[in-house]
Amino acid sequence: MQKLLKNKLNLFSLLFLALIYSLCFFADFIAPYPANELHSKFGYSAPSKIYIDQGGLYSYQIDQKVDPKKLQKINIENKEKKFYLEFFKNNKILHINKDNNFFLLGTDSLGRDLFSRILYGARPSLTIGFISLIIAFPLGLLYGAISGFLGSWIDNLMMRLAEAIMSLPSFYLLIILSALLPASLSNFQRFALITFILSFISWASLARIIRGQVLAIKEKEFIESAKTIGLKEISIILKHLLPHTFSFVIIAATLSVPGFIIGETALSFLGLGINQPDPSWGNILAEGKELSNILTRPWLLWTPALLIFASVFSFNIIGDTLRDYFDPKIAKS
Repeated sequence: MQKLLKNKLNLFSLLFLALIYSLCFFADFIAPYPANELHSKFGYSAPSKIYIDQGGLYSYQIDQKVDPKKLQKINIENKEKKFYLEFFKNNKILHINKDNNFFLLGTDSLGRDLFSRILYGARPSLTIGFISLIIAFPLGLLYGAISGFLGSWIDNLMMRLAEAIMSLPSFYLLIILSALLPASLSNFQRFALITFILSFISWASLARIIRGQVLAIKEKEFIESAKTIGLKEISIILKHLLPHTFSFVIIAATLSVPGFIIGETALSFLGLGINQPDPSWGNILAEGKELSNILTRPWLLWTPALLIFASVFSFNIIGDTLRDYFDPKIAKS
């Protein structure tokens, strides 16, 4: 494993994921504002500038005025109102007094701090992958192992069912099912149902691959020996067959998480997932897609977009690296 960490791209991916998940789980401590706190006078405020002098890091109060030519709000730093940033105060890494206005990544249309919403929005967007894995992978593993081990008409029937599920257009099915959810559902309930839908769609492909591996493993001598001494079929599957698929499962799990992240983000982006006012990277990104925001307020679009890209890219890099590491053919070359 040390050889894997020597690769700078692998190391960067691991460090980035460790950082982003740490920020996500400790958002209450790190975010300077609650996710939905409004600063109505500072809607569409640009990111605040940070300066440094002998006294430490500081910024200036922001006065917003309307540009008569462009007919849009502009930020003007009030050089007479300087304030120093306070750290590790009132259970916050960065404490902002109510009299000051400081927005590290700017604000959205309602004046909500984008940095805080990005941190809180990472929770549903990043955790959905692991929650879906907990549901989908045990089902796919057990289903594929039973199918491959029993064989005969049972294997044929189980695989036809898995193939029927695999043939469903997953993203369009996801949109249809999400659109059918009652509007009265809370965001937590919608999140739970989206997780269940994503898990239901993804288990079949894993089951098919596990079934292929089990077909090869079950012909080996130690499996025949287990049958000879009278072990029950379920014991053979759980204790002897499935452990030999774990290297593949680790790879598949790592490569599956990006799909879950993109699925949740896409649904929230389309307004079918986590809805406002609760944040997720998808609905934050949705506000930034407006042409006026792309041209004049790029921080609304590029911040969540880059984080989504970097997270998915990092998981793919780690998954590809693990596949190279565990694949005996590549290992010998």
